[in-house]
Amino acid sequence: MKRPKLKKGSKRVSCAKRFKIQKKVREHHKKLRKEAKKSGIKRKLKKDIEVPNSAPFKEEVLREAEQRKQELEELKEKNRLAKQKERAEKRKAAKDGVSGAEEPKSKRVKKEEKVKAQRQARAAVAKEKSNKVFRCKELNKVIEASDVIIEVLDARDPLGCRCPQLEEAVLKHEGKKRLLFVMTKIDLVPKENLEKWVEYLKEECPTFVFKACMRIQDKTVMEKKQKANGKVDLSRAASSFGCDSLMQTLSDLSNKLESESMLKVGVVGFPGVGKSSIINSLKGIRACHAGVQRGLTKCMQEVHISKKVKMIDSPAMVAAPSSSGEKLVLRSLQVEENEASPLEAVQTLLKHCNQQDIMLEYTVPDYRNALEFLTLFAKKRGFLQKGALPNVEQAATVFLNDWTGPKLSYHTKVPERQGLPPHLTEDLVAQMQAGMNLDKMNMANVQIIKCIRCPNKASSIPFNSKNMTDGILSVCELPAVKPAVEEEEKKEEEQTENLEETEDAEEIETPESEVVQTPKPSQKKNARKRTKAKATPAHVSFDLPAAQQNDDEAYDFNTDFV
Repeated sequence: MKRPKLKKGSKRVSCAKRFKIQKKVREHHKKLRKEAKKSGIKRKLKKDIEVPNSAPFKEEVLREAEQRKQELEELKEKNRLAKQKERAEKRKAAKDGVSGAEEPKSKRVKKEEKVKAQRQARAAVAKEKSNKVFRCKELNKVIEASDVIIEVLDARDPLGCRCPQLEEAVLKHEGKKRLLFVMTKIDLVPKENLEKWVEYLKEECPTFVFKACMRIQDKTVMEKKQKANGKVDLSRAASSFGCDSLMQTLSDLSNKLESESMLKVGVVGFPGVGKSSIINSLKGIRACHAGVQRGLTKCMQEVHISKKVKMIDSPAMVAAPSSSGEKLVLRSLQVEENEASPLEAVQTLLKHCNQQDIMLEYTVPDYRNALEFLTLFAKKRGFLQKGALPNVEQAATVFLNDWTGPKLSYHTKVPERQGLPPHLTEDLVAQMQAGMNLDKMNMANVQIIKCIRCPNKASSIPFNSKNMTDGILSVCELPAVKPAVEEEEKKEEEQTENLEETEDAEEIETPESEVVQTPKPSQKKNARKRTKAKATPAHVSFDLPAAQQNDDEAYDFNTDFV
């Protein structure tokens, strides 16, 4: 039977497979070239030009070529050794801290560098002071331009957020300006503690409870989302409480104005209490820049809430340096302005908290000090540096952000009533409460506290904080900061003067015969190097008896120490 004809298989392959093969071949050739280059094998060997036998003086030509080749090899070796020696010298100079190629700088260059460093330090201090000066000026502008001043208080530490200097500046206008308290972040405090604080504060000034919306966006973004989804966000973060009560009170006050002008409401307070968030919640859109980072508002900003009410946002108040440590950590921008390190701030906060509460909140084991706590906290959160070392600074920053931002739940104890503060009187309290429906305001506060979802007292950290925080309103009260360069210069001058005095005293005491010349700076450096170097062991000799010394077979003890 005849065998059927079999067709040969096609050699056609897909493009992907063909390109893959080409790529593998290229990589293989590249690998071979690299290996050949490392081993010193050249791909194309140079062909020696042979001298024909018929050429005259063939032996002399070959001898000259060989001699020239040897000279080139010797020159290459010489250059290689010179470069190696230069590299070794550079390495040695870098280890000693003095480069061999560089000469010592002249006095003029040193003076210029010192002057430049002084200028930079003064510029940094001036910038820091100008920032505080500007904030003080803007705050005074807001107080002067407003009819009603809202002092924003963090519900976790309301007394620590109060500033007696600010309240005194508002109340000195004798009834022309009103002062109101607004407690924010009420969802981070236990209900019992919040109710006690409201009862305590409303006896001194009209007090409102407020919970700002955390998901306010720009107007265009909100419109696009509503068109796309057609749904309203009713989540806990998107809801705000206390807007209706506060707006109703402000509208009533605007109706009582004699002129038809708008009611100007200034919002003031320390950094991170939620001034801009209140305005955004009342407006319904992101009108002011707000965020977790403190000190975002740099200047005053006017926002029209309604036809009769206009709110003025202000930069954060400047805390006085005379305040206590925990007040400066929570109510100032020391860490943000690089005036204090985060590690010191964390150490200050931990002193005012119970260790067991901190361990339960952050789920860390027992610790002895702040550094150990930050190390454990960094390992827990995975904040690691190169070499799997815990990043303590990052852990300290996160810890501070928890305490200053709208995340951590802590509360302070309500103090016992011991009369009004020194800057308040019963007449001033009556003036502030005049013309306001206090019963309606209290009912609204009770209703908001019932609706809000608050943490349990067991899950909230008790924090020890007493008294109000002093603030700075006038530019004259700002402390004068001296640059660190000037202080270092003074220390250096004092040290040189002391050295000169000691040298003079030594010269007077020593007689002329024993006067020793002072070594030069280069000699001093050499002496230091000698002291640092390891001393070679001295050759120790023993006095042996004469009989043993003459004996050739006797053991020589001196060889042990050579």
